[in-house]
Amino acid sequence: MRRSFTHLAGYARRYGAYVRRAPGTHLWLLLLLASTEVVRHASAATAHRILELHSTNLHHLAHDPARVLITSAWYLAGGNWLLHFALYNLFHVPLERRLGTFRWLAVVLITHIGATYLSQGALDHTIHLGQSPQGAEHTLDYGVSYALAGMQAVLTYLIARPWRYLYAAALVLVYGIALAVDRDFTGVGHLDAVLLGFACYPLVRGRTGYWNPVTWSRAQLGRARRAPVLSAPRKQPVRSSRPQRGKPPYRSCRR
Repeated sequence: MRRSFTHLAGYARRYGAYVRRAPGTHLWLLLLLASTEVVRHASAATAHRILELHSTNLHHLAHDPARVLITSAWYLAGGNWLLHFALYNLFHVPLERRLGTFRWLAVVLITHIGATYLSQGALDHTIHLGQSPQGAEHTLDYGVSYALAGMQAVLTYLIARPWRYLYAAALVLVYGIALAVDRDFTGVGHLDAVLLGFACYPLVRGRTGYWNPVTWSRAQLGRARRAPVLSAPRKQPVRSSRPQRGKPPYRSCRR
């Protein structure tokens, strides 16, 4: 029991150190968890009202932009918090560690706000052309995916050459195909967020250390080869206490 408690305490200390190295990301995740639970337990009408109130649609951007640009990033589109927990630890945490919390926050704001205005500007253009209905200015627009796409783009500069170019090309290809398939304003926003992330290079400049997938793979393979192979323990022969046939039983010398 005491050993189990010691192991749990050790895990808690290590996770606490992990969280302290990326406090902004984990505070954001905690806020997203709370908002997800609120929306999930609310009625359909109440949930829609909450999301509409914090939506960065054209109407709110025209009348109350500062509020909705911040609060729209408190809610998850789709509500899958565990998936975003994994994605945040994959992209946000390494970048906050490497860039520092303030530079990381600057990337979040640039990509989230910039992509929001560019995507809503594209929607406003289609409304003026008559390609979208006038009611589209009240369309729900919330979530954290623009900032996530921007982080994925900034991660390019922390990957060693030539792998960074392959990663960047794959990123543009994925979001470009998504835009070509869906042809909506969110697709425009995601691709714009990637381009804005690429433009955040000055915030990454001077940060030493690059991740090389080949070197990392070789290190993992070498570590696996050096790991000791645990074999099953040999069974010890069991000695019988019964005297063997044809031999006198053992007697003590004491009488």
